[in-house]
Amino acid sequence: MECVIQVSGLAKSYSGKQIIEEIDISVLKGEVYGLLGPNGAGKSTTVECMLGTRKADRGTVTILGLDPVRDRKKLFEHVGVQFQDANYADKIRVEELCEETACLYSDYADYESLLQSFDLQDKKTTFISELSGGQRQRLFIILALIPNPEVVFLDELTSGLDVKARRSVWKSLLKLKQQGMTIFLTSHFMDEVEMLCDRIGVLKGGRMAYTGTVKEFVGLSPYDKLEDAYLWFTGEEEADEK
Repeated sequence: MECVIQVSGLAKSYSGKQIIEEIDISVLKGEVYGLLGPNGAGKSTTVECMLGTRKADRGTVTILGLDPVRDRKKLFEHVGVQFQDANYADKIRVEELCEETACLYSDYADYESLLQSFDLQDKKTTFISELSGGQRQRLFIILALIPNPEVVFLDELTSGLDVKARRSVWKSLLKLKQQGMTIFLTSHFMDEVEMLCDRIGVLKGGRMAYTGTVKEFVGLSPYDKLEDAYLWFTGEEEADEK
């Protein structure tokens, strides 16, 4: 199967402190890959270096065979990105934001169909500030899909949402998975990871400590549940007890 994301030997430091080191990642076409790790493990830095929004100290990255720095404009015609801390003006309507986003691309998806697919068609004239948390997150997925991407990056998309809103977002992501979309996501929610991810990578101390399936990961631990296995593997459970 075709490999659409290839990362080799990625490293980044700040003020002499090593944040990530020797990160290797490969993601296949149509796969949902989850990057996990405790706060400060280097998830955001890894994704930023992968996308070329932050310059790595060393290492190579190709996405769809393109270099994120050298081929940036061409790459982002085929890649959708939605970061956790995305900020949009409150007094802009859903339809206006979709139109503004579509104008950035020469080839773009029909946002009317996307709004319908993600159950937001009746919110077209609604201000962003008036959307519920789940509705905003579904809109963020739509904005990442407007460029008709082959690959989409999603960063902690359900953080801060209640259970109902999270499940609504999961439903939307499962639609993308069924359509064969390649998805690279970061998440702190183990039930979300189990629901969506074909494979995971776990960062620990700035290094990739595990890559494989959820089932294989749990099998490496003395536990039966992913959440318990994750806490045991990363040492977060011990940190909480101290």
